[in-house]
Amino acid sequence: MLEQLKQLRDQIDVIDDELLQLISKRATLAQEIGKIKKSGIVYRPEREAQILTRIQAHNPGPISNQHIGHFFTEIMSLCRALEKPMSVAYLGPNGTFSEEAALKRFGSAITEIACDSIDDVFRNVESDTASYGVVPVENSSEGAVGRTMDLLLQTPLMICGEIQLPVHQFLMAQHTDLTRITNVSSHPQSLAQCHHWLKANLPHVPTTAFINAASNADAARQAASDSQTAAIASRRAAELYELSICAENIEDDPNNTTRFVVIGKQETLPSGKDKTSLVMATDNRSGAIYQLLEPLAQHGVSMSRLESRPSRTGLWQYVFFVDLEGHQQNEQVAAALSGLRDRAIFLKILGSYPTA
Repeated sequence: MLEQLKQLRDQIDVIDDELLQLISKRATLAQEIGKIKKSGIVYRPEREAQILTRIQAHNPGPISNQHIGHFFTEIMSLCRALEKPMSVAYLGPNGTFSEEAALKRFGSAITEIACDSIDDVFRNVESDTASYGVVPVENSSEGAVGRTMDLLLQTPLMICGEIQLPVHQFLMAQHTDLTRITNVSSHPQSLAQCHHWLKANLPHVPTTAFINAASNADAARQAASDSQTAAIASRRAAELYELSICAENIEDDPNNTTRFVVIGKQETLPSGKDKTSLVMATDNRSGAIYQLLEPLAQHGVSMSRLESRPSRTGLWQYVFFVDLEGHQQNEQVAAALSGLRDRAIFLKILGSYPTA
């Protein structure tokens, strides 16, 4: 048996050496590409989406597509860093779901910029302090993140990517004794996502003792300084702030998912499976929305999302955020957008980007 183990381990050593050589060769090619590029842009969402799609389609196993995706994301992250350093802003501090989404998309070979607010994420990218930003845009159970929607309407930045992050909530404190907990701190959306669990498992804690924190990680930081306060946050936050996990996966919806978007200053080329986001407005009259959306049906373009928001320009005036299937350079999508422009009193393309 020992001899058989040695033979297998020797084979693994040979494969590891081959992997090292191949990864180094890939990195060298990435450096060469960086020298050829004139734009200085190293992050190409459409290219990376195509790579991951192709690799996962050819994956023979036994490693899952999810883990293969993580592995190649890290390789691409390291190769990007050799071309040019990249910084990514997100809602901080460290340990938030926004940070987790940023690392899922960009890998760990980035400079992280943890911001105090979603507004600061936008400002950092607009001022070129950060190369890109990652912001939450909607949750599967709690709906749109209003502040992100409002800022997308105002900013000159474009959406150049999206991340779908399954969100699992953890209750954490300095201890695991639920009877000692008198306050629960978390971001308002996370408190809402765990409402029924909290009511059933912490009946002695009234809703008036729920504390709205700026972020889940900030809630974990509060719990780290008060033994009577528990936080709802990610597992990573518990590790960072050295808290004990009292309960796992306490979200009311087991399929709880948050969608994040990547914001930047570049337009993204078609990847083959894309989405186009836009915001528009129409006159406040009978049948206006039906007539506004008619070009989508005429050109066979599917709409995956329609959400209204106050326009903040007048009482009872609204704008409509829309996600379309397809890239704006696609012939059918381009024709539909042309029809929308003819009918809308306001239309802004927020960006076309690969579907998560």
